[in-house]
Amino acid sequence: MQAAYTAVAVLAALALFVSACGTGGTGARDEGPAHADSVMGAAVSPTASPTPSLSKTAHVDAVKLVKDDPMVSAEVKHGLKPCVADGYPIDVSYGELTGGYSDDIVVNVLTCGDQVGVGSYVYRDQGGRYENVFRVEEPPVYAEIDRGDLVVTKQVYEKDDPMSNPSGEIVTTYIWASGHFVKRFNTRNDYSNSVGDDAPPSS
Repeated sequence: MQAAYTAVAVLAALALFVSACGTGGTGARDEGPAHADSVMGAAVSPTASPTPSLSKTAHVDAVKLVKDDPMVSAEVKHGLKPCVADGYPIDVSYGELTGGYSDDIVVNVLTCGDQVGVGSYVYRDQGGRYENVFRVEEPPVYAEIDRGDLVVTKQVYEKDDPMSNPSGEIVTTYIWASGHFVKRFNTRNDYSNSVGDDAPPSS
């Protein structure tokens, strides 16, 4: 009789277990995925993105800027004419040179034929108006921005050097200090005028 009671109890317990599994209870198997979802949610939760910085670049009509500039020579202004259609021989770059709110503007005026630089200028925003803070009009010359410094390259010609073959160049670096550009250093690079002139030593 006791054995029969034991068998009935075992069958009842087994039936209860099967019923619990069939109804999708809250056992360990249900707990696992819930925990995984909470971790994943924390991993992909959006973080505060940095506020995008406002652009300092304000594109201007560089041709008009040069022609209206009283510091630009009449000779450079006279030569600043379209080479083809509306294409002026002028290079313009924007960047931070003087630490102002707006980007500074570097303008190089070139010749149409051989693209020789006849004038280089830097304009700085002064209360919403661009003013000339640097100029070089000793061709051939070219100015550019290099890691926050103003770098001016001048070709060097010796006697009888053709325009297409200068003897070297002088590269001068300027920094902005106390409201104007100050020469930091310059370097002269001499070009090789011949190749293969060194004869091998005789044995």
